[in-house]
Amino acid sequence: MPSYFIWYRVNRDDRETETVIRGMMSRLACRSGVTGKLLKKRHQAGLWMEVYAEVGDAEQFEQLLRQTVDEFDVEMFIEGQRCTECFIPEP
Repeated sequence: MPSYFIWYRVNRDDRETETVIRGMMSRLACRSGVTGKLLKKRHQAGLWMEVYAEVGDAEQFEQLLRQTVDEFDVEMFIEGQRCTECFIPEP
């Protein structure tokens, strides 16, 4: 099953931004059944990563992710764009 790693820089590394991102991730978990983790890069404020491990239905997850990110206006809290990487386990 694939795992998703989504990294980006936030405009402000503050409670409001974190509340929005965590809210989006909670809504996504309710819809997709995939619980994510929010990570912040050590010694580099503003660089954040969402990790969603072992996604069962990648196509459905990606659609729900796009929809939920749009609903929460996540783009207005970040600089540039969200970079998504998808990894699959070695057989």
